[in-house]
Amino acid sequence: MFTGIIEEVGKIEQVRKGEKSSVLTISAKKVLEGTKVGDSIAVNGICLTVTSLSENSFCADVMAETLRRTNLGKQTAESRVNLERALTPASRMGGHIVSGHIDGTGTIAEYQKEDNATWITVKAESNILKYIVEKGSVAIDGVSLTVAYVDSSVFKVSVIPHTASETTLLYKGAGNTVNLECDIIAKYVEKLMGFKTENKKDEDITEEMLLSYGFIQ
Repeated sequence: MFTGIIEEVGKIEQVRKGEKSSVLTISAKKVLEGTKVGDSIAVNGICLTVTSLSENSFCADVMAETLRRTNLGKQTAESRVNLERALTPASRMGGHIVSGHIDGTGTIAEYQKEDNATWITVKAESNILKYIVEKGSVAIDGVSLTVAYVDSSVFKVSVIPHTASETTLLYKGAGNTVNLECDIIAKYVEKLMGFKTENKKDEDITEEMLLSYGFIQ
């Protein structure tokens, strides 16, 4: 579990590609403090397991499903990535609940400056946008942000200078792909409501049901 508050920007040192998977070596400093093999680190919002450590880097395996659902397959050596260690009981909850399980990707459509902030417009598919609400939370490449606008094709966030300087959000350009994780609460609510609807007939007391269980003859 993560908060979407990025601890540092790391750099991919090496990408070792397999047939359908890959192994990343990522240089870092802060997120290595106290980290052990087997710990989780969010890389561009994707929860990855540390498989080995050195003084200045860590390695993580990336399976085929992760490459299909995220932008990690497009990253190369020298690519910058947002990094965050998993929550501990003593961590401050400064962002929102982020699982590190990406819902899909979006495309940056536009950047627009407004005084000290920068508006980022992200184009996404309807299966992502249905979970995004104005003033709700979304994680873009692992960065916890507040949605300021949403319609049927895009949503917008406004990024303050501190967030811009501590993440990779403004290093990208229009047309670049970003990882998106929607608020987990919306997905659970949808699942529960759908389950109730699907099983509504089973919950209704009918004459047929009473007969089958011997309550009436």
